[in-house]
Amino acid sequence: MSPFQCLARGRGLRDLSGDGGVRKEELRPGSGQAVPPAASVAVKYTGYLEHWDEPFCTNCYSKSPGLMKLGKDITLGGLEIGLLTMKKGEVARFVFTPDYAYGRQGCPPLIPPNATVMFEVEVLDFLDSDESDAFFELTAEQQDTFPLQKVLKVADTEREFGNYLYRKRHFEGAKDRYKRAFSILGRSPSSEAEQCQMDASKLLVLLNLSLTYLKLERPAQALAYGEKALEIDQRNAKALFRCGQACLCMTEYEKARDFLVRAQHIQPFNHDINNELKKLASCYKDYMEKEKEMCCRMFAPLNSSG
Repeated sequence: MSPFQCLARGRGLRDLSGDGGVRKEELRPGSGQAVPPAASVAVKYTGYLEHWDEPFCTNCYSKSPGLMKLGKDITLGGLEIGLLTMKKGEVARFVFTPDYAYGRQGCPPLIPPNATVMFEVEVLDFLDSDESDAFFELTAEQQDTFPLQKVLKVADTEREFGNYLYRKRHFEGAKDRYKRAFSILGRSPSSEAEQCQMDASKLLVLLNLSLTYLKLERPAQALAYGEKALEIDQRNAKALFRCGQACLCMTEYEKARDFLVRAQHIQPFNHDINNELKKLASCYKDYMEKEKEMCCRMFAPLNSSG
């Protein structure tokens, strides 16, 4: 019996696989539901070999580990079994025998043959993307047969993905997820109630897209998506604010002022809107002073020749 296996049995680690191949010790409890099958998971992990002081693999130095899809991106069978027992925020230690890790051959030159390994894992976040991923593997014709509620659920999952990536400052990835969500919200509604549901879902995605394009320093696209949001709700303060920000970035000061003043009328005590109006006033003042200075330089030779 290997040292890790002796440690696992001696400390009473829970047998997850039924044959002792995957054993778990909870180091810190998590909260909420356990990670569902086929979810996309963000984890921190560190792997150890027996008789080695230093880990042979870790991603703990990464500020924002990416999402990995169970059944696709995670290749260790033991790790997948273990993750399905974990909750968000949980930290656990696992011991995997070779059959649940790198097999009889190992992974030369780093992993020797028949290696039992130990992993410490923390679940940072996860998204249940199984239904969404399956939906986007269908043809457009097959997607059209889905009831609206399922389509809205898929769109909401994609938006959650985008929100996760946005929080991690992965703006390109977030933009792609938001656009994927928007792409399935174009079907013709069969009733006014369906139209209202679709508009509510579209509005959230359009506002996300507008903000993300601002972060990507592409104000023209931010303005376009903000204006699409206003077609759904012309009194939406967030949409007016995003359009004002976009116009200010493009130095279209009159348009920026129009959008921001309309937003202020709806939310007069909103600090972000009021601060943006102050920023606009300052930018416009600087712009006028530069224009004045340029005019003075242009006409200086004429005045001197007179």
